[in-house]
Amino acid sequence: MSPSAHSQTNLEATYNSDYDVDSRTGFMAPQIPLCRLPEPWEHWEVLLESAINEKFQPGDQLGISEEDKLCSERWRARVRETPIIPTDALNDSITLLRRAHLVLAFLMHFYVQSLPPDSTILIPKPISIPLLQVSSTLDMPPVVTLSDTVLYNWNFKSPPESPSSIDLDNLRCQTLFSGLKDEEEFYLSSARIEIRGVEALGLMHLIIDDMTMHMSTSSGSSSSMDSCHDVTSTGTRHGRDAVAESGTLVSRITDHLNRLALVVNDLKRLLLNVQNGCDPSIYYNVVRPWFRGEDSDVNKRRWIFEGVDELVRSGTLAKLPSELSGASAGQSSLIHALDIFLGVDNRRPVVVSKSGDDTTPVKIPSFLERMKTYMPRKHRMFLGDLERRKPSLREFVLEKNDLGLNVAYNTAVVALKEFRDSHMIIVARYIIGPARRVAEATEQERKDTMEGVVEASHSLLKGTGGTDMVRFLKGVRNQTAEAVVGRVQG
Repeated sequence: MSPSAHSQTNLEATYNSDYDVDSRTGFMAPQIPLCRLPEPWEHWEVLLESAINEKFQPGDQLGISEEDKLCSERWRARVRETPIIPTDALNDSITLLRRAHLVLAFLMHFYVQSLPPDSTILIPKPISIPLLQVSSTLDMPPVVTLSDTVLYNWNFKSPPESPSSIDLDNLRCQTLFSGLKDEEEFYLSSARIEIRGVEALGLMHLIIDDMTMHMSTSSGSSSSMDSCHDVTSTGTRHGRDAVAESGTLVSRITDHLNRLALVVNDLKRLLLNVQNGCDPSIYYNVVRPWFRGEDSDVNKRRWIFEGVDELVRSGTLAKLPSELSGASAGQSSLIHALDIFLGVDNRRPVVVSKSGDDTTPVKIPSFLERMKTYMPRKHRMFLGDLERRKPSLREFVLEKNDLGLNVAYNTAVVALKEFRDSHMIIVARYIIGPARRVAEATEQERKDTMEGVVEASHSLLKGTGGTDMVRFLKGVRNQTAEAVVGRVQG
């Protein structure tokens, strides 16, 4: 079956095992994820528990004490002395594999981010070997991703009242770096968006069904009429029926799009609600440092995985990813799905001025496409099938040239654009503002040159995905706005 045929078939049933998309939880795990690995992998859990309880400080934290440095080094020594635990027995259970990836990735980030900022980053075999093996089996990068912090990291505060629905206020996280409520609320903000987005996925499914039915009706009507040289009363009636059904389908799609806009508005509200439980300063200085990736390292240090060459030579690992980004909102399959479905073109480079006359093009698609590799394999398949489906919603809207349909489509696109506006507000509060304050503190403490402070400030304004955050978000927001269709012609 061709890729396009596969997409036509499977997208008619959005919620299925082919995509690992659930009718209750969407892209999140359909059942409560495993909270602890059994023997013989329990030792990883013990090491992680120890790191969390010790409340380590990031190695590059301003004012970190000698006691904090010694404490984290003692823990890292324990990690280096840990035996390499085989992972073969994990491969029979996706639940075990997901928990293993989370635990090992968290251990690696604790190890890396607690190191002094001027030290070489060498990830020891007791972590690197099993993490690379598990990541290879899952087809995921060996780094903390949104899947680890959000999709496979949830539980209920109390037993749910209804098994068929999820109360957004009854969610909690299983594993945190800092153990702080601020970190949990940051992750739960994304989790609530994913759960609320289940209705958006359902609406996409309904719209795709109606577009498919509309094409079938139009095609059937056309072929029936073309085959009749003499227009009989029966043929005329059938033609009128087909036109009426076509109009009904367009009307239904219009209603679904209006509803989709309301759901996206809810996603915006949930995004902004992160401000109710997560302090920007705590997030930036205490939480965010732990899940930064290799490409966000201020000193541009490479992460060296001890033993990787052995795995490549043995055929266990094809190759190591060329770059490693930390967990990022850009890894949300839901938001990617909304982009693709609504026809937002994120493939074109955007030219945004950095300063003065500098108009260096920012290749947004390279970032967004790269973020797809951080998603679970089946979710990537879903997005690929959605992207290949023809006609796209935007093509359908332009072809129908219907006023109500155009308005509904534009309303949904504008809602997504406003979601991105809200994301910029959050970035300003949680990253840009704190980063500038850290740069000022760095200037005071190090008595550095102005050039050095500016350089540090610029590095601090990169996202956990390694992007120049402000320019990137503006570019994506502008491209979202450009998806709006023009006036009805004729």
